[in-house]
Amino acid sequence: MMGQSRTAVLVGITAAAFALAACVTLSATTSPYAGAPHPAAVDPAAVQIMRTQPTRPHEQLGEIVVDASVDPAPPITDVEAKLRAEAATLGADAVVVVLDRVQPVGAYVAGPYWSRSVQTITGRKLVGIAIKYR
Repeated sequence: MMGQSRTAVLVGITAAAFALAACVTLSATTSPYAGAPHPAAVDPAAVQIMRTQPTRPHEQLGEIVVDASVDPAPPITDVEAKLRAEAATLGADAVVVVLDRVQPVGAYVAGPYWSRSVQTITGRKLVGIAIKYR
């Protein structure tokens, strides 16, 4: 009986380790521009996501950088929700995406001393400019 409970505990720990290793990561950094207007926060659902700069007159409020894992990747709806939430805190009406790509974000060395290899870690980086219409 003691051996079965020990096996169950080991299986549980192993499953938890695999679950943590396969976690989806999604983080954002917001940088308000100096001298830009600072309107009150808005509802994230009202923030538009655009791929081109609008022709309508607007003010640039700040920059939003979203970093996400690629294996496993978060659903695009989660990435967009994060972008909208960050833009809403700046009081933006829209976010213009100026960069969206998968790129190396880190590296690690693996293997024994005499046969090491460098493995890259890739991630998705999305940069958007928060804007407020005049």
